[in-house]
Amino acid sequence: MLLVAGSIALDSLQGGRITDELGGSALYFSLAASRQADVTIVAPVGLDAEARVRAVLGGRPHLDLAGLTVVDAPTYRWFSEDHEGRNVDLGSRDSIYDRWTPRVPAGYRGWAFVGSMRPDRQLEAAEQLAGCGLLAADAMRSYVVAAPEAARSVLRLADWYFCNQEEFAALGGDEPDAFRRRWDLRGLVVKHGPGGVSAYTADGALHVPANTSQVVDTTGAGDALAGGMLACWQRHGGDPAQLAASLQAGVDCASVAISAIGARALMRPGSLPPGGGGGPAADRRGGRSDEAS
Repeated sequence: MLLVAGSIALDSLQGGRITDELGGSALYFSLAASRQADVTIVAPVGLDAEARVRAVLGGRPHLDLAGLTVVDAPTYRWFSEDHEGRNVDLGSRDSIYDRWTPRVPAGYRGWAFVGSMRPDRQLEAAEQLAGCGLLAADAMRSYVVAAPEAARSVLRLADWYFCNQEEFAALGGDEPDAFRRRWDLRGLVVKHGPGGVSAYTADGALHVPANTSQVVDTTGAGDALAGGMLACWQRHGGDPAQLAASLQAGVDCASVAISAIGARALMRPGSLPPGGGGGPAADRRGGRSDEAS
């Protein structure tokens, strides 16, 4: 069992050329992870998007929506512009978090992922999940900048942490493995966009290159990466020998996600491989991975 606590969103993409696109960290993660694992979702949704979310997620046999809370408030909205194949954050409307707090199942001890959401709520979810089997968390640069202490508090609680290079820098990162050791992380995953992804553990560094030939929209790629990786690795019992294959599975999910607008590709039946990664083999190094590759 995997649990994801995060956002359900109505996104405005490509500078407003696409509006009300269903998204959010909990949605992207669960769509990717549920091909390999049972997933419980803890997230808020407004009345304005409840029917759409249930239509998309409700019929999927490996998704548990018991933790989806319907709030009499506007669904979280995120605004972005596409610039040279990357999303530029134009802001958000997150008043739904004024009327919702995360409530994870009492005594939950499985694996969990705390996706990006307003920092106070992300920290509350992380605090409730502290001590579970494996706690992973993700960053969002605008929230890191707005509430750095809350972001650092999440880091202190996490076993694994996911961030892109900009978020890594905003958190004061310089050398990835030194950062991992400073925050006592079991693992750090740094996303390089078209340069692929690198994972750092006490056993060394792994790098998996990007493997997509079509980039339409990068929204949600990091959440899909985390969902695919954690679901695959949990299926292998967290075996360190399977980390490379699991990271590849995450990259495969991210590649599917960015091949269409929003989460549309992930929603399509049969769009994701059912098992571990299939693409190029991961490059294992004892030292730092080449972040420019």
